[in-house]
Amino acid sequence: MDQDALKKQAAEAALDYVEGGIVGVGTGSTVNHFIDYLATIKGKVEGAVSSSEVSTERMRQHGIPIMDLNAAGDLALYVDGADESNQDLQLIKGGGGALTREKIIAAASAKFVCIADQSKLVDLLGNFPLPVEVIPMARSYVARELVKLGGTPIWREGFITDNGNLILDVQGMQIREPAKLEQQINNLAGVVTVGIFALRPADVLILGSEQGPQIITA
Repeated sequence: MDQDALKKQAAEAALDYVEGGIVGVGTGSTVNHFIDYLATIKGKVEGAVSSSEVSTERMRQHGIPIMDLNAAGDLALYVDGADESNQDLQLIKGGGGALTREKIIAAASAKFVCIADQSKLVDLLGNFPLPVEVIPMARSYVARELVKLGGTPIWREGFITDNGNLILDVQGMQIREPAKLEQQINNLAGVVTVGIFALRPADVLILGSEQGPQIITA
């Protein structure tokens, strides 16, 4: 079974968690499959809060109403992918650059269901470059501070987030204390947010596998 088929498997399994109301929807290739499946039951939901312009456009094409988080209030469910997850459902996210909006929606949601293929489950976070969203004038300062924390930050040149900011992808991190590092990086002046989701991890991880969807709960 190829990787895309595994992503579809996980995305379809997430439909079991959709109980109506307004659904928070993330960003990425696995989430694109979830959006396509969500369209098949769109009459069951009031609409969706989206973490990126790309997801918003895809849902609009399916006729799924897009809601503003400020108007929607707290959400019952948020479905998103991940670049890495450990067994504690602490994640690295932001490969697509939407980490700040993803983190906001995750914080506003009662249940966070993460969907991925089985290759995303790792023993130690950090092999995937860690995205950090920064305000443009702080790029060099934050990069120097990230070096002090043991990483090698690479500016994602030519990329601007939906919020008008820049991304530093930090390579070479072995993240043994995800929540502690999340706080340290978030406290750097000029950082909007970091792509570690440990202070608010996933509640459910659905992994597409050769044996069918594997479900891990916190």
